[in-house]
Amino acid sequence: MAPTTRYARSGDASIAYQVVGDGPLDVLFLAGWLTQLEQLWEAPANRRFLERLTSFSRLIMFDSRGTGLSERVLEAYTLEQEARDALAVLDAAGSERAALITYAQGGLVGALLAAEHPERVGALIMYASVARTSWAADYDWAMTSDERKAMSERAVASWGDVDGTAVSELAPSMAGDPAFAAWFARMQRLAASPGEARVISSGRVDLDVREQLARIHVPTLVMHRPQERVWDVRHSRYLAEHIDGARYVELDGIDSLPFVGDSDAIVEEIEEFLTGVRSGGEFARALLTALFTDIVAATAHAARLGDGRWRDLLSDHNEQVRAQLARFGGREVKTVGDGFLATFDGPPSRALRCALAVTRAARELGVEVRIGIHTGECELIGSDVGGMAVHIASRVSGLATAGEVLVSGTVFGTVVGGPFAFEDRGFHELKGVPGRWPLFALAG
Repeated sequence: MAPTTRYARSGDASIAYQVVGDGPLDVLFLAGWLTQLEQLWEAPANRRFLERLTSFSRLIMFDSRGTGLSERVLEAYTLEQEARDALAVLDAAGSERAALITYAQGGLVGALLAAEHPERVGALIMYASVARTSWAADYDWAMTSDERKAMSERAVASWGDVDGTAVSELAPSMAGDPAFAAWFARMQRLAASPGEARVISSGRVDLDVREQLARIHVPTLVMHRPQERVWDVRHSRYLAEHIDGARYVELDGIDSLPFVGDSDAIVEEIEEFLTGVRSGGEFARALLTALFTDIVAATAHAARLGDGRWRDLLSDHNEQVRAQLARFGGREVKTVGDGFLATFDGPPSRALRCALAVTRAARELGVEVRIGIHTGECELIGSDVGGMAVHIASRVSGLATAGEVLVSGTVFGTVVGGPFAFEDRGFHELKGVPGRWPLFALAG
């Protein structure tokens, strides 16, 4: 599930932001492209990339003004306004000092913040970032303003189109993946309308922070994949040459997006730069059974009962779920809306028995729950869990009907021949998960 989205007030605008993790270092990610915070988590590769950053940091992200979940009224884009919005988000998140991670045009905002507000910036990490967006006599590898305008118009012409060219340019290694293309197209549609995208793209055609680079004195790491197709590697080399003491690293790969390709290499460089050590690029992992529960038609129940009675019912429900988790040896990871994420060690038998008990207990309270279960390797993120196994369990839960316990083929294959009965629900596509998955309903 996506983290909670909150709002910071910046002048007369509301800026949507998220804070994820509880690491000792605050990190503000300046994505530099049009985003929608909650859709970011729907791509498994990006979810993994972000979760790995939270293994050693408290990650802060926001949708730029005029995009995503932030205030969508924007007459013109300016770096100065985005820098003020970033500071407002840091204030709202309770961050006095943060490391900045930038991508693409996010580097412009990061450089401005590091130069003008060094008291708020602990370090600057620039991946595939730029100091100037268009050609100049002493910056002659960049596109001309007219070329950038034409490129922006081509992007707007296919905005939100699954068959657009953006994926083949930004993430060529994923160009043949229809699920990734669908995710990216939806990201564009949720981030901005074509007209809104045009306003922001036009405002970024001719930006320049080169004069600020000499004023940057915070520790700086610059990274680039020289073979990527969107941003010429000379942008990053220029940054490294003009920021005093900057460390420069070139990485393998043809993708521009940081979470595609060998994203482990990027995270490892960031972690070592900020903490002095590498954890090997991996979270600790464990084979677990992940169980998601969710109350069916919760909003309708709340409307029918009224706020007070619904809170009482929800409290009773939560008490019953926790009692069954304790009875069957499950561990509550967290509540998700009006449901739970829990994990079980060992084979999934205890998770299946717990699911049936939770279903019965909920029915006695007058509500129905849907439950999804999957067994696989989970990433251990402090007290939380993540990774593809958790993502699959969530997707399975979303396909369950009222009162149904739906399990993946992995769970079925693990306990087949035991005391459980199942009904075949056929093969299904799980959003963001490769391939088609067999699902089975646990018979009561």
